[in-house]
Amino acid sequence: MRKLTFLILLLLAGLVSCKQETERGIPGPAEVAVESPDTLSTPEEQAEKLKSKGHQIFFYKDGDTTYLMQQYYVVFLKSGKNRSQDSTEAAELQKQHLAHFTKMAEEGYLSLVGPFESEGDIRGIAIYNTPTEEMADSLARLDPMVAAGRLEVEIHPWWAAKGGKLK
Repeated sequence: MRKLTFLILLLLAGLVSCKQETERGIPGPAEVAVESPDTLSTPEEQAEKLKSKGHQIFFYKDGDTTYLMQQYYVVFLKSGKNRSQDSTEAAELQKQHLAHFTKMAEEGYLSLVGPFESEGDIRGIAIYNTPTEEMADSLARLDPMVAAGRLEVEIHPWWAAKGGKLK
């Protein structure tokens, strides 16, 4: 079951959509997200688009290769103080938790998400693609598991090359 949940989360994290929601007072993807690297012709154009949306970026040169680096936000999902829900409540929270991740991925805010195999304090990670840590924090705290106190968030800025892939 854990492997199936993990695979579902990975698939959901890969989803991208142009749907915009503004009722939460959070900018929608059209206001924040940028085009994929394939749609812009030069790294300089990509950098300008990212900067215009408020993202932190820099260029890193290694030999003949130049990388456009972007700041993302790694959210560690940790065991919260309120884990007293009965199995029915916990199952409903899990359903809402996965729906939250689906929505974040569809809106372009979530780049990668998944649980850890171990049963330690850190239960999983989510990597948010937002211009600010405050926005990543706000979106992460909308997770019903976090709102219920079953999970807590710990956020760390993280730099990655634009267009990088897991292998």
